[in-house]
Amino acid sequence: MRKLRVVIAKPGLDGHDRGAKVIARALRDAGMEVIYTGLRQTPEQIVTAALQEDADVIGCRSLRRSQPHRPAADGIARGQGARRCAGG
Repeated sequence: MRKLRVVIAKPGLDGHDRGAKVIARALRDAGMEVIYTGLRQTPEQIVTAALQEDADVIGCRSLRRSQPHRPAADGIARGQGARRCAGG
C-alpha cells in the first residue's frame, strides 16, 4: 500500500513555521510521506508543489485570522482537478 503523501505549506508573509513543522513531524510519525515547502509560499506555488509531488493532501498553516490564501489555493487546486479541498 502506498503511503499517503502530504504537502505542508506556509502561505503568505508569516515567518513562524514551528506549528507547520510540528504537524509535519506528527504526520511522518503516523506513517505518511510529508513534503514541507518552506516559508512564504504563494497559493500557486503550493498547488504546483502538490501536483509535482503527486500529493494526496495539502496542509496550510497560517497565523493570520483571515487566511486569504486558502480560498485562492482551493480555487487553483480545483482548477487542476482536485476533488476535495479542506482545511483552515
